[in-house]
Amino acid sequence: MPISFSKRLIFFLIINFAALGIGAYLMGEGPSSDWYQNANQAPWTPPGWVFGAAWFTIMACFSVYMAQLTKGTSRRNINLYILLTLLNIAWNPLFFWMHETAVALVVISCLTLLIGLYMIMNWKVLKSFSLLILPYFVWLCIATSLNTYFLFNNG
Repeated sequence: MPISFSKRLIFFLIINFAALGIGAYLMGEGPSSDWYQNANQAPWTPPGWVFGAAWFTIMACFSVYMAQLTKGTSRRNINLYILLTLLNIAWNPLFFWMHETAVALVVISCLTLLIGLYMIMNWKVLKSFSLLILPYFVWLCIATSLNTYFLFNNG
């Protein structure tokens, strides 16, 4: 018997928001740390509250997207979802806790490319539902640019 959309949605909401929570926990003091606050940040860095609002919206949309996608998905989509989730979690401690901004840039660049790939490879199946992953892709493009600026402007 197939699992209902609402059960799949609840599952992905739990996983996606748990991943955000784990990433936040692993980043230590994160954006409030002296290291980050005293660094040269990109002029287009949004205020801190935007990050929380953006990630809430992104994960809510991504959860709906994944609930729809997994109605009849392949193993490839699930494996890619697991990889995306792990990359998303890994970026926070790499950047904020370990200060490995170059490695973090590789991780977020891979995450951005994979989200774009996910959107493209599932477009025929999901059609307009694919627009739900667009905020994730756009935000990752912005985050990648912020990471790049940070790396090259903080010796």
